[in-house]
This record gives sequence, C-alpha cells and structure tokens, in this order.
Amino acid sequence: MAAKRFVVKGRVQGVGYRYFVVREANALGVSGFVRNLPDGQVEVVAAGEAPLIDALEGRLWQGPPHARVATIETGEAAPPDWAEFRILSTPW
Repeated sequence: MAAKRFVVKGRVQGVGYRYFVVREANALGVSGFVRNLPDGQVEVVAAGEAPLIDALEGRLWQGPPHARVATIETGEAAPPDWAEFRILSTPW
C-alpha cells in the first residue's frame, strides 16, 4: 500500500472541493482524508494501490466546476489508521 500527501493551491475553498475529493476517493476505493488549511489551500492524504492514488491525483487537478487548481505539491505520507476516506475538521 502506498500513501501520498497533496497540497492543492488555487481557488479550492468554498467551492465544494473537499466533497468532490471524498466522492472521487470513495469511487476509487482509496482511504485517507481531506481538509482545509488556514492559508486557503487544501490538504489531501490518500492511501491505497499506487495506480489508484495516481488516478486520484489526476482528478484533484480537475476539481468541481467552480474550483480552479493552480498547483499541487506532492510528497510521501504515512497511511491513516482507518479504511475510509474522511473530511477532517480544520486544524485551526
């Protein structure tokens, strides 16, 4: 099982982006979480088979209709301790 962390920058808060990510991750069978960050970015941690995480990354670039993704930073992550994909509360 692989795990990656994505930090999505652009117009990604207040446009349904987190709900979009949950829907796409669940469709792929990926576990992890998504949450807003205080600086306007969105953090996504996804765990599962490497091709599924790559597919989710491609969908992160699309986002819902009102989102505009400018960049996505990618890094390694520890897999979460749960099997589903969740929206976490904001860390601030």
